Amino acid sequence: MLYRGFVHKVGEHVDTDAIIPARFLVTSDPATLGKNCMAGIEPDWVKRVHPGDILVAGRNFGCGSSREHAPIAILGAGMPVVIAHSFARIFYRNAFNMGLPLFEIGDEVDAINDGDEIEIDTEKGLIRLLSANREIQCPPIPQSMIDILQKGGLVGYVKDRLLS
Repeated sequence: MLYRGFVHKVGEHVDTDAIIPARFLVTSDPATLGKNCMAGIEPDWVKRVHPGDILVAGRNFGCGSSREHAPIAILGAGMPVVIAHSFARIFYRNAFNMGLPLFEIGDEVDAINDGDEIEIDTEKGLIRLLSANREIQCPPIPQSMIDILQKGGLVGYVKDRLLS
C-alpha cells in the first residue's frame, strides 16, 4: 500500500479521550466520529484535514482507555495512516483491528513537521519526506497484518476466512 498526504502533527501522550472525547461515543459510525476527531485537543482541529492527510504524533500516542472508537475516528476524518514515535499497546492492536495502519519510528518522528508532504510505502517500510527530500526507513508491516488491513480490519478478515 502506498499513502501520500500532508502531515497533521500532534504532541506526546495524546490519549484516546483527546482523539475522540467520550461525549461523542454514542455511535460507531466512522463519518460521525471523524467529524469530532481530535476534539479533545482542539474542537475544530479536524476542519484542517483533507482526505488522505497523515497524522503524525509523538510518544505514547493512543494512551488511556481502550476504546475502539479512536482509530475509527481517525479513519472517519479521512486519515488512512498514523506515524508516531511510539504507540500505547492497546491502541496499536485496536488500530490494526479497525483497519488503521501504524508506523512506529522513534526519534525519527522529529524530522517530520506539521504541513510536510510525505509518502509511505507500507511494503518497503519507507517514509519519504517529500518536502525535505529525505527518507526514513522503518520496519514494514508484516504480511499477516497487511492481510487484515486489506479486509478493512479484523472483522472483515475473519468474515472472509469463514466464507473461504
